[in-house]
Formats: sequence, structure tokens, C-alpha cells
Amino acid sequence: MTEAGTAAGSAATALPEPVRQRVLALAAQALGQLPATDIPAPLRRFASFAPAKRAKLSASVLGPILATDEPFRRLIAFEVRREHPALGDAVAEGVAVPAAEPVEVAALAYLLRPDDWEERVLAAAQVQPEAPAVDDQAVHRLTEQLDQARTETRQVRERLREQVNELKAENTTLRRKLNEARQRINGLQSELEQRTLEATTADERVAAARAEVEREVRKLRARVTELEAVEHAARRTAGQEREMASTRTRLLLDTLVEAAGGLRRELALPPGGDLRPADTVAGIEPSAAPVGRSAPDDDPALFDELLALPQVHLVIDGYNVTKTAWPNSPLHSQRQRLVTALGALVAQRRVEVTVVFDGAELSGPVQLTPPRGVRVRFSPAGVIADEVIRQLVRAEPPGRPIVVVSSDREVAESIVQLGARALSAASLIARIARA
Repeated sequence: MTEAGTAAGSAATALPEPVRQRVLALAAQALGQLPATDIPAPLRRFASFAPAKRAKLSASVLGPILATDEPFRRLIAFEVRREHPALGDAVAEGVAVPAAEPVEVAALAYLLRPDDWEERVLAAAQVQPEAPAVDDQAVHRLTEQLDQARTETRQVRERLREQVNELKAENTTLRRKLNEARQRINGLQSELEQRTLEATTADERVAAARAEVEREVRKLRARVTELEAVEHAARRTAGQEREMASTRTRLLLDTLVEAAGGLRRELALPPGGDLRPADTVAGIEPSAAPVGRSAPDDDPALFDELLALPQVHLVIDGYNVTKTAWPNSPLHSQRQRLVTALGALVAQRRVEVTVVFDGAELSGPVQLTPPRGVRVRFSPAGVIADEVIRQLVRAEPPGRPIVVVSSDREVAESIVQLGARALSAASLIARIARA
């Protein structure tokens, strides 16, 4: 430490308390105006505090640094002189300021360090505060007031002591009651936990029993539903079989009746079975016309003869016909043209017509309104139209005339084996064209 620093340190320790407090207040105020780089490291954390808080908290660090760090003291002095220009200039130039407070002058002199700064600090230390004149009457009055206050305080203290004793007794009673209540609560809680555990166990048993009963009920309901479905299916199947047998029988009977009538007309049989007088006249009878025909399958006349059979059922392979007749038209146009032409055919000949289209070529629901008397079917997923045609043929009773129109050789051979007549698509197309 330098001699100047030592002298400054000794002067700092010899500062009167009022002067030291004022020096610290002025330095703390100026500390907030300095850049962070100019503030010593121990003081940087106080720089952001408020001035009063900064002076209070940094006093133990700021005083020794002011006494030992001469450059920092000069920076503080510069800021203090800038804040107090008139008094600071007078103190720095050694001009006496009688009107100023000696403590303020001594604090500025300590920071600014003019030549006579030590004399100004000593002058501030020698100044004694004037003692006020003593008023005996006031002292006597204050003494009486003090005695009265002491008496009142003692009385209040006694009352408070009694109240405290009462509160302690009441507190003891309350503690005893609280302990008793806690014991009862603990007993009730234990009983409640036991009852809750028993109730939970009972609920679990009830829930398990209910679940078991519900499972049994579901099984019984499922079994009842299954039996009802079986019964319903059996009834429906029996009804369908009876209805189908009745329909097939009635259809076969109508076929036989119409076939017998047609055969009677074809053979020109007399209405009665008795011998007529004219039958006894000898003569040469004409030869009978051949019953069958040898026309090709695509002959429209043969198609009309087959349609004239009693109760004939015309089954048509839809796309086989439409792709032969209108190969360049869209499928929806082909379907509509075919069913429209068949509607006209049904109106003329009163025959049963079923058209089967292959459902595998469909991408969605089909918008098609067939004419009255024309039945349209699409094969379901995974089934081709040929199989649906065979199912239609198998569904008919033996003996009913069935004509299937398809140029598919495999279809024609299979339906012939089932007892139906096969015609080519060209025969239907020629019949439609002629109409």
C-alpha cells in the first residue's frame, strides 16, 4: 500500500460518524452513474440497487475501497461535483461557505481532496449539536405521564397475564377434547375402513355373480335366437318348398293342358271319341304333315314356333346377345336396348322372359328399368352368368318348355343335358330385327 493510500486510510478511519455516513451516501448515489467497467468488482453487484439500499448494503465494502482506491475515489468525486456544482466548486477551490452544513462540506472535501480537506473534516468533528433548553415543568409533566403509562402498562400486563392463563386452561381443555375427538375419529375411521372393505368384498361377489348370470343369460338368449332362426328358416324353407312344389305342379299342369290342346289342334282330332258316320266311307286319306322341323337354329320362324309352345320360359344370356348385336355400344346402352326389344316381344307373345347379365363387369349399382314382363338378373359376386342360367333351368319342373338363347357352346351343351332347348344369339337378333 502507498503512503498516500495509508494516509487516506487513516483519515477515513478518523472520519466522524455523521461525515462518514454522508460520504457513503454521496458515493452510493454517484456509483449508479458510473459504467460497469469503472466500478470495482466487489461493488458491481450493488450498482443496480436503489440509492438508499445501495448505501446501506454496500457501506462495509464502499468505505474501504474509497480509502484505498484513488482512481475510483476520483471518479466518484467527479460525479459528486457534477451533482452538486456550486458547493462542490467552492469546496474544491478552498472557498469558505459559512451557510453550508459543516458535515456536507467535510464529506465533499473528503471526496474532492482540496488542500485544506483535513481541516474541514476536523472542523466538522468539533461542531457539537446545540442542546435544547430544559423545561422543568415539561419534564415533570412527562415524568407523570410516564408513571401513568407504566401503571397502565402494568395493569394491562396483569390483565393480559390473566387472559393468557385462562386461554392456557381453555387450550388444555380443548387439547384434551381434541385428543378424545381424534381417538373417536380414528376408531370410526377404522370401523369405516372395515365396513368399506366388507362392502367392497360384497360388491365384488355381487358383481361376479351378476356377470356369471349375465353370461348365462346371454348364452340362453343366443341359444334361443339360434333356435328361433333355425325354426324360422325351417318354416320358411318348408313354405318355400311347398310354394315351389305347388307352383311347379300348377305350371306343369298348365303346360300339359296347353300342350294337349295344341296337340289336338295339330292332329285335328275330333272333339269326341265315338265313330262318326263319315268314317265308314272308304277313301284315300292324305298323308300327315311332319310334326318336327329341320330349320336351322337361327331361323326366326323356328324361334316363333318355340315361343308358341305352352308356358314356354325364354332365358337369355344377356351380354352374349348384346355384344353380338351391338359390339361398339357401351354396356349400359346394350343392356337397355336388349330389355326394350324384349319388352316388345313379351307384349306380342305373352311369354316369360328372363335376361341374365354377368355381374363381374359391374363397378357399382346398375340403373336399369326393365319393361313389364321382362325379368333381369345379374350374377352375384364370384358367380358367372352361365351358372345362373343353369340354376334357372334346374329350378323349372321337368316337362316345361325352356328355351335358352346363347351362342356359348359350353352353355348350350350343359342346358341341353338338363332338358332345355338351345338357340343361338343370332336367332334372337334376327327376331328383334324383324320386329
